[in-house]
Amino acid sequence: MKRISEFANGQIKASCEAGTGFLLIDNPARKNAISEAMWQAIPDALRWLHAKADARVIVMQGGGNGDFSAGADISEFATVRRDASTARIYEDANSRAFSAIREAPVPVIASIRGICYGGGFGLAAAADLRLASPDAIFAVPAARLGLAYPADAIQDFVRGLGSQLARRALFTGASLKTTELKECGFLAQVIEADSLEQQTLALAQTIAANAPLSVRASKLALRAVEQADENLLREAEIIGAQTFESADYAEGRAAFAERRRPQFTGR
Repeated sequence: MKRISEFANGQIKASCEAGTGFLLIDNPARKNAISEAMWQAIPDALRWLHAKADARVIVMQGGGNGDFSAGADISEFATVRRDASTARIYEDANSRAFSAIREAPVPVIASIRGICYGGGFGLAAAADLRLASPDAIFAVPAARLGLAYPADAIQDFVRGLGSQLARRALFTGASLKTTELKECGFLAQVIEADSLEQQTLALAQTIAANAPLSVRASKLALRAVEQADENLLREAEIIGAQTFESADYAEGRAAFAERRRPQFTGR
């Protein structure tokens, strides 16, 4: 059964079916620019997907069959970033959205086409896997607006782009194309636009069909290594140890012996 929930007056849409969740940035009239209300809604939508809708993987994409996201909605800045005090509140909403993706207990896949700028680029950078169509174009224009990008989100650019390309993107504000981002490893795949949705769904369904505890332990261990975080590593070890006595491990062994597809429950 498909489950659906809407946030930020329907501009952030969440849905889940058979363990595969979707988070849609749905503001196509403004190239899926993200308003303050949308930034605030992203953590709630992600939490709903994995905690309420039982998503085992989440696909993040732009609405309207067009751009992924033009980033923060600059038309609001005269109000929501009018001074240092309001800017700090706004930036905190940005950071909580990036963190919610980075720290989600299930893998997050960014499926990208068209414009992927600023905060939209940041959301994609916080994801676990990134697929893009050849026409996708990326940029961090903060320096051209006289702003500093949220410091805690820079880690995602450095991990995804590498030190030198992250510096170039942040210092120049210049655009980057999929060829560069595939070469540096930021993109897992570049897929023709007419096949992007289908191949993204196939990848998500493959992940959703695997044992949830195993995938969760792997995601935590990967984060621990990337962030050199001993606490995360211990948590990953605890979850990994739980798999040894899990019903899913028994099911995996039985399915292998019986030459059938396993049916994992996350227990």
